[in-house]
Amino acid sequence: MSRTEVPPALAPPPLGFPTKLSYGLGSIAYGVSAAALAPAVLQLYFNQVIGIPAVLVGVAIMVSLMADVVLDPLIGRWSDHFRSRWGRRHPFMYAAALPAAAFFYLIWHAPKGLEPAQIMVLAVVMLIGVRISVASYEIASSALAPELAPDYNERTSLLAFRWFFAIGTLAVVTIMLLSVFLRQDAANPLGVLNRERYSQFATMAAIVVFISILVSTAATHNRIKYLHQPPAVRMSIGEVAREILAAVRHPGLVVVMGSGVLGGTGVGVTSALSNYFYLHLWHLKPQAIGPVALGGLLASVIGIVVAPMISRRFGKKGAMIGLFTVSILTSMIPIGGWLIGVIAAVPDSWGIYALLFTDVLVSAALGLMGIVILTSMIADVATDHAAKSGARSEGLLFAANGLVAKFTVGLGALVAGALITYVGFPTHAVPGTVDPAIVRHLAILYLPCVVIFNGGSVVVLMFYKLDRKTHEHNLERLAEAAALAEAAHVTVGTSPAPDHSV
Repeated sequence: MSRTEVPPALAPPPLGFPTKLSYGLGSIAYGVSAAALAPAVLQLYFNQVIGIPAVLVGVAIMVSLMADVVLDPLIGRWSDHFRSRWGRRHPFMYAAALPAAAFFYLIWHAPKGLEPAQIMVLAVVMLIGVRISVASYEIASSALAPELAPDYNERTSLLAFRWFFAIGTLAVVTIMLLSVFLRQDAANPLGVLNRERYSQFATMAAIVVFISILVSTAATHNRIKYLHQPPAVRMSIGEVAREILAAVRHPGLVVVMGSGVLGGTGVGVTSALSNYFYLHLWHLKPQAIGPVALGGLLASVIGIVVAPMISRRFGKKGAMIGLFTVSILTSMIPIGGWLIGVIAAVPDSWGIYALLFTDVLVSAALGLMGIVILTSMIADVATDHAAKSGARSEGLLFAANGLVAKFTVGLGALVAGALITYVGFPTHAVPGTVDPAIVRHLAILYLPCVVIFNGGSVVVLMFYKLDRKTHEHNLERLAEAAALAEAAHVTVGTSPAPDHSV
């Protein structure tokens, strides 16, 4: 391996509100994709509209995510070492905008006349394309956080803005999809079974994805000169493999990812089955699901304010364990109450609307605060790894952790598809026509399934070790290393030529 050192980055000015806001805006693209490509939507569309068996839809979603398992760490590692006049991250962010929007559009615009199996194959290819494109933006953008906010608590505040826009957009897009595009009325008697309305929605969503990525990337462009410039590196394939392995074996990352796999699978199952329960258990019309989802929008405001406060008060590990435990208990109330006969599924009941709105509000608020703090913990892992190994691997570490969400969404969809198939849930099912025994059987299997997954995530979190004191010690070590590098005056010039070596 050969390495040419570059001088440390300039000391950045303090993070202000405009920077945090512009950084957060980019996650609008993530929120759009999370809403539109959620298992709940994909299962409903491909199973109920196109007519593909639910278990095969789950398999297809899982397959589309497997490409990320290989490619995301490589994208992250590439962005860690990428050298250009626009820094390490921004070239990836700019380049992702157009393909992300294009692939997103094509998922829902299959040519007419194709058989369901052909549509599924085309959708898998397009899903892989959009996931890789969005990942190129998300990995690079997320990896900016440790450098933009070195402080232990400030990075939690910065990431709260990111997740505020992500969760807020997720709620708004979900509301628009169900209350506007799929609204069941005289103009759209098919409701959620109207294929053309999904296509119209996808056009709008693709435009939003494109604009949000470009606006956020351009808004943070002025921070490039303050960011770390990597040394010019030539590494063998074996050295690259060892570097990746050393990063992903970090104990803190292993704990966070292990907890995320379990908790994320539980969330994935819930997401994939939510519309089934809304339509067939609670007897909501599509346009009624939208207002219920407003709870997620309100939760995004709560999360951005409360997450940094809880993190400061209890520490990141303590806050996470507490939030996840409360979330498990509260998530059992609606369906658990219905199963034991305490809650009646009365159609068009304001009591049911209030219950489901509160459930979305509480679960989304707790989940958002957990995600904000969990992401901040990954930033701490990146700092700890840099202090101990000397390698700046933020992109690789965030990519590795990002795989958890993608893998568990697919795994959750696969589990949900298996449950739907096992209970014999019919395809093309018009709400109100499904045998109540089938819905009850699905609920009985669903509840313990998600409790076990979510409970396991809390247990795993107890093994996390990094705290504020360790983080501050790591910052001191990094500052000392930067001072030594500067004193050595080993540079490649003030304006290094691009070096895109892996």
